[in-house]
Amino acid sequence: MKRSTVKRSIADDHTMMREGLRSLIEKQPDMITIAEADNGRKTLKLVQELKPDIVLMDVSMPDLNGIEATHQIKKEIPFVKVIALSMHSEKHFVSEMLKAGASGYLLKQCAFKELDLALRAVINNRSYLSPEITDVVIEDYISSAAHKGKNNLEHNKVLTIREREVLQMLAEGRATKDIASLLNLSIKTVETHRQNIMRKINKHNIAELTKYAIVEGITTLEK
Repeated sequence: MKRSTVKRSIADDHTMMREGLRSLIEKQPDMITIAEADNGRKTLKLVQELKPDIVLMDVSMPDLNGIEATHQIKKEIPFVKVIALSMHSEKHFVSEMLKAGASGYLLKQCAFKELDLALRAVINNRSYLSPEITDVVIEDYISSAAHKGKNNLEHNKVLTIREREVLQMLAEGRATKDIASLLNLSIKTVETHRQNIMRKINKHNIAELTKYAIVEGITTLEK
């Protein structure tokens, strides 16, 4: 029996990476690439419109990072599967991407070698992790289990999805009016979000917000 064609989208802000991944996919007789995007917001829009089977999602992208984009995709269209692509093997990036709903996590330096394995695993409702980050996931699991049941004293400082979106754009240097336009909000609402963010995380200026966003993996120094 002929297998049905798997529709895939590629989200990465590096053109060469997208081209390389697309080339590999085109060699597979049962897979096609139906869309490409260079930032998280475009990715979210394309997924909403085209509903691919799998999205290859760069973790670090402008406007809306891969973690936030994945969270929104899985909330709105849960059957779409996401495989993370990243240069980062740090615990924070891996655990947050998996918590957002990603079914796999590929390190970019291994992506071309492992892509077919990851795609086959995920389309068959299994997970795939680059071998180099398996220990990171295990460590995070053990750490979470050890702290289960303890009171989270920072709970009141957790940012909402919208606040994280605004924070990323502020950290990337976007003006308030530009953020308002991109998110279809009023300037006053964006300013309110900014005030709430500063209050919750106890930061008092854009420089401090930017540093916080980088440390938390909401944005990066990558260009």
